[in-house]
Amino acid sequence: MIDRETLLEVFDIAERRRTERRRFLRMAGTAAAVTGAAGLLAACNNGDDKAIPSPTPTPTPTSSLVASDVDILNFALNLEYLEANYYSFAAFGTGVNASSQTGTGTQGAVTGGAKVPFADASVAAYAREIAADENQHVLFLRQQLGSAAVAMPAINIDGSATGAFTAAARAAGVVDATSGTFNPYASDENWLLGGMLLSDVGVTAYKGAASLISSSVILDAAAGILAVEAYHSGLLRTLLYRKGLAMPALRTNADKISNARDTIDNATDDDVGISPVTVNGGTASSIVLADNNGIVYGRSTGDVLNVAFLNAGAVTSGGFFPAGVNGNIKASTAA
Repeated sequence: MIDRETLLEVFDIAERRRTERRRFLRMAGTAAAVTGAAGLLAACNNGDDKAIPSPTPTPTPTSSLVASDVDILNFALNLEYLEANYYSFAAFGTGVNASSQTGTGTQGAVTGGAKVPFADASVAAYAREIAADENQHVLFLRQQLGSAAVAMPAINIDGSATGAFTAAARAAGVVDATSGTFNPYASDENWLLGGMLLSDVGVTAYKGAASLISSSVILDAAAGILAVEAYHSGLLRTLLYRKGLAMPALRTNADKISNARDTIDNATDDDVGISPVTVNGGTASSIVLADNNGIVYGRSTGDVLNVAFLNAGAVTSGGFFPAGVNGNIKASTAA
């Protein structure tokens, strides 16, 4: 679990980011005064922090949520437990704090996880930011759900021969199908591949769940989380694309992960790799999980669990959730 010192570091990262936003607003206010942009000056009130727009009101707790919204938020919470643990271990060497693991259903433990010996300081900084965001998502969803929040289920993020990441890599052909091992904590590049595997699914999960949410306030919050997940996914895919210029095998492995997800979630060919594509006769990157309309596609809850369970069938456990997930949405669908 995250100890007090590390947890404070996580929150400190978030606070520093808010401070940078305030600094930007103050600078914008000053610039507006110089150029005579009275409207912006009035909005910023000469850079007074009190003039910064108030945060969007947080959704009210469970008492105002309909049953379907509770189910969707708990489904999302299971996924956030998975992501928060993966990124927290990679960045800090420890997982989600014990106080954020309790709830309804069977509470489990985390198998695997380790601090990545990052060689690139910028990649390490990205890891810390993503970890901070994912932990905040866990805290936010638990706050909104209150006593209805599900407990953290058993999670496998191990990089050993029996770990979920190895199982995923074997199925994708990233490593040998019988004896290969994939450790996402071994290097910057491996961490990026592991992050792409999870974050891409998070983006499509929130997109797919949007139409199922009844409360407009909860939908607004979910859209905000979707945007953050999309930033994470885009960053990881961009780094993989760029590193793939010098390491073609890295791009190939990312594409294999995409193809494997596409094989087990449903019969539609919609997942997107990172290799270059041709647009109007020119080469274009492939960063966004978008359809032909430039819109991110969504996965149903069953399709999301197909990937999480690493199984194309209709099952209730496996892969990253060896004992299944908590809550009413718990089964994958037959692809």
